[in-house]
Amino acid sequence: GVADGVGGWRDYGVDPSQFSGTLMRTCERLVKEGRFVPSNPVGILTAGYCELLQNKVPLLGSSTACIVVLDRTSHRLHTANLGDSGFLVVRGGEVVHRSDEQQHYFNTPFQLSIAPPEAEGVVLSDSILYLTKTSKKNCWRNTKLGMRVLEKDNLFTAMRWFKGRLVLVSCNSNYESIQQTARSIAEQAHELAYDPTYMSPFAQFACDNGLNVRG
Repeated sequence: GVADGVGGWRDYGVDPSQFSGTLMRTCERLVKEGRFVPSNPVGILTAGYCELLQNKVPLLGSSTACIVVLDRTSHRLHTANLGDSGFLVVRGGEVVHRSDEQQHYFNTPFQLSIAPPEAEGVVLSDSILYLTKTSKKNCWRNTKLGMRVLEKDNLFTAMRWFKGRLVLVSCNSNYESIQQTARSIAEQAHELAYDPTYMSPFAQFACDNGLNVRG
């Protein structure tokens, strides 16, 4: 799973990573405790979010979220996605499936939120019912290169690199190979992040919405 905290919370003195990080750690704990059904990643995310809402310790923030489950018994890929995080399934260098973005408008994705009482109804918060889910048969079975699940912040396909977090999930048990791929992507993303002229997917989307953005 991956979640991307909404950066606008910095304006209110809130660390955007607190909400997204806590949400994913909660989902991870639920999975490790066996409190999930492989074919229902929506249930994992719902349970994790509800636990945060009921937590007695104050937690404020918003984030997108994406959870992917590889069911080795049924050879199915199950996903739950909200907002503009997301995933690609890559086989033999070709994209065979990608998730859809959910945005209210430019740079404002669907998101799960916890707002202070005085801001309820003002802070954007989408229902868990907006989660999109997919179930794909044999999406990853017997694929030599396995699959890659990428957060869709500044996403790349083919030679288009992205800037953001990622998760690599592979049928290949070669840890070093997976780690090398992750490192290569991260290094390329870091390099492009400092290029003020790079036309990233985010910059292209901004231009499509009438904003002159580069880098």
